[in-house]
Amino acid sequence: MTGRSEGGGWQGAVTAVRLRPRSAVAVGLVSLAGLVAFGWPLVVAPRAGLTQAGPASWLFVLLLPLLLLVALAEISEGGVDAKAVALLGVLAAIGAALRPIGTGVAGFEPMFFVLVHGGRVLGRGFGYLLGSVTMFASALLTAGVGPWLPFQMLGAAWVGFFAGCLPRLGGRSEVAMLAGYGAVAAVIYGSLQDLALWPFATGVSTSIAYVPGAAVTANLGRFVAFDLATSLGFDLPRAVTTAVLVAVTGRPVLLALRRAARRAAFEAPVDFRRP
Repeated sequence: MTGRSEGGGWQGAVTAVRLRPRSAVAVGLVSLAGLVAFGWPLVVAPRAGLTQAGPASWLFVLLLPLLLLVALAEISEGGVDAKAVALLGVLAAIGAALRPIGTGVAGFEPMFFVLVHGGRVLGRGFGYLLGSVTMFASALLTAGVGPWLPFQMLGAAWVGFFAGCLPRLGGRSEVAMLAGYGAVAAVIYGSLQDLALWPFATGVSTSIAYVPGAAVTANLGRFVAFDLATSLGFDLPRAVTTAVLVAVTGRPVLLALRRAARRAAFEAPVDFRRP
């Protein structure tokens, strides 16, 4: 790890979970499958058997968690030491405990700022694990286990992963960048969840309903109308909440995580011999 002092400059890159070549391929394949699972209503051909009423439409719901488990297993194999697992457990527990606070309040989901900070400081591999594990744990706490859970886990994993891919900045510029990223990521996350729900959420007679086999532009227009009509009141508060929490907690949380990462020395070899 390289970097400046704790005075606000860039603190360097920490790799708490190393993405080895096979792990990177697994994450890429799962992400590609996830994009297909989210976006199939827009590109499915007529008479393809993938309709909102057909059993084939549940293919992705069954396949996605299996692929996600493969990716998590590949990342964990040889790439996560005990210190990283301990820190992952702490942050995932914090995020899972924060999520129920927003239950019943439109768009108030305070857990996302944990994913942003965790992915930023501890790397994209850690962010990917943190997002998926946090969402799974919070679903257990809130009795939110269902066919939507794999989509939520993958969306949260992407939030943490791409937080670890942001460019190097320090001080207030870094906090501002993370707040802006958190807001955009929260909106995109909500839109993706709406896209997964959309084919099953409206009747065939409504103007915002999914039409199997319709042109991409026609269904895209219907989806945008559906998203604005049903979810704008959730996506915008989620974006504002995430941005505010990232901005308010940015400096102390980033410093605390970086201090913990330095002391953990994730990539340092462990020697149990007596000095």
